[in-house]
Amino acid sequence: MKHLIFLLCAFCFAQSPYKGYWQQEVDYVMDIRMDVETFRYSGTQQLTYANHSPDTLSQVFYHLYFNAFQPGSDMDVRSRTIKDPDPRVGDRISKLLPDEIGFLHVNDLTQDGVSLAYTEEETILVVDLATPLLPGASTVLDMTFEGQVPVQIRRSGRNNKEGVDLSMTQWYPKLVEYDKDGWHPNPYIGREFHGVWGDFEVSITIDRHYVIGGTGYLQNPEEIGHGYAEKTKKSKGKTLTWHFVAPMVHDFAWAADPEFIHDMILGPNDVELHFLYLNNPDIQDNWKRLQADTARMLSFFNKNIGMYPYKQYSVIQGGDGGMEYPMCTLITGGREYKSLFGVTAHELAHSWFHHLLGTNEAKYAWMDEGFTSFYDMLCEAEILGTEDPYSSFYNRYYQLVNSGVEEPLTTHADRFQYNFTYGVASYSKGAVFLAQLGYIIGAENLMKTIKRYYEVFQFSHPTPNDFKRIAEKVSGMQLEWYLNDWVRTTNTIDYGIQQVEEKGQKTKITLERIGNMAMPVEVYVEAIDGSSDYYYIPLRMMRGEKSFFDQKITKLSDWSWAIPTYQFEIESPLSDIKVIRLNPTGLKADINSNNDIYITE
Repeated sequence: MKHLIFLLCAFCFAQSPYKGYWQQEVDYVMDIRMDVETFRYSGTQQLTYANHSPDTLSQVFYHLYFNAFQPGSDMDVRSRTIKDPDPRVGDRISKLLPDEIGFLHVNDLTQDGVSLAYTEEETILVVDLATPLLPGASTVLDMTFEGQVPVQIRRSGRNNKEGVDLSMTQWYPKLVEYDKDGWHPNPYIGREFHGVWGDFEVSITIDRHYVIGGTGYLQNPEEIGHGYAEKTKKSKGKTLTWHFVAPMVHDFAWAADPEFIHDMILGPNDVELHFLYLNNPDIQDNWKRLQADTARMLSFFNKNIGMYPYKQYSVIQGGDGGMEYPMCTLITGGREYKSLFGVTAHELAHSWFHHLLGTNEAKYAWMDEGFTSFYDMLCEAEILGTEDPYSSFYNRYYQLVNSGVEEPLTTHADRFQYNFTYGVASYSKGAVFLAQLGYIIGAENLMKTIKRYYEVFQFSHPTPNDFKRIAEKVSGMQLEWYLNDWVRTTNTIDYGIQQVEEKGQKTKITLERIGNMAMPVEVYVEAIDGSSDYYYIPLRMMRGEKSFFDQKITKLSDWSWAIPTYQFEIESPLSDIKVIRLNPTGLKADINSNNDIYITE
């Protein structure tokens, strides 16, 4: 098994999505001991860091996420001073007692056996290398560290509101990513993540009564028991050591509780689907029902995005809502079934959008949350029969526009002035980006784009331009205008019917572009006798046009962005027309529908 794992990783690092692309590589070997009485832990970490960049590195940085859970931290102050505080956090960090705070401290650090100088700057460790790391070279960083698990507040922690003892996410010193844009030593304020691809080997020693689920493949199931093996060996002593290996991931998370029920079913392609949840009769029926549906979700995403490459995925009760990690998610479990289904579908979809297509979430949260939201709603629509999966995204986007506080999607995830703005922009406006792209290039081309994007960029760190280039190649259109206006500005779309006038046996229609963002335009005309016609006006900047396969379409000459009005004639007198409507599919995110319709008297 281990040989296959490392062969897989070698293959992944050997391929590149395009000429000149590079990404760093890490191999973690960690051994930790958890004291479940004090919720303190100590550990060792050996990190082999390969520098595939063209640059010589004289420093490295680590994330120390648990240091955020202390009074006066950046996360604490930001959570109390942002204009609309997250109720899950609020002022709770400021009230933590010394035995309730989180901390993560490095006690010793060497590079190839030589002691290093380092400085702890709250959630970032700044390390000066003894020997600069040359391009193409690798080095071994050995450390000892200790931590205290905070009372559960945001994602990580102990004793969450549903009673799960340990939600161990962002728990270890994690090397900061270095890419073509340089280092990304962002302080932890509670938003998103970016990590280095590599292999993890993690041993966790804990009270023998605890059951663990998380990232990776358990290497010693017969020793562990707890439902992980048919035959179990009774351990001697008070503790057990759980040994996990995770190939080609960029994070490692786990959760543990002595009351966990552990179920496992085989999903598509013999992927083991693990479910760990508390022994609570109020939730068990929903968690049992969830298992077959999770297999259906996996099948849906395999078919519509690309094949899930790992051989296990775990749905674990824990955390403070729902959060994705490699090969697992932590979700709160006391929900109505539709909510439990929805959060599981969302977090599982993140296995593709972020954990296989590893965008920098802090810079491009909309690519992570938006693309995930788009697909989790399509999945829900197929499995549960939900109608109109896109309407909630569009409605939330319109609320954001009308709020007057919208900021561009290029805003760093930590810099949004409002939690509301970040949430709607990243999730809803990000989802509309895809739905509206389907309007521009056609639904079939959108699906081809997503599959090609996954095929080319899995196990790498794609950017917005990488996705745009795939869409351009699939569709044959030029799409820089779309990426620019939708992502880098707050320009809005507003087209209207300016004038309709009879011209002999014809009808002349004048349209106007009111908003500053250009789009192709579709016009639906219904006659009094019930017949209808559909007109399509390409946008000149696209240098191409959408194909229509299922209805008769009249393609008109293209419309240049710089010209605010557009006129065309239809071969019917106005007296024969019942209604003229713009945006008949609703997929163009036009902020004012009132000027989209003309009804004859």
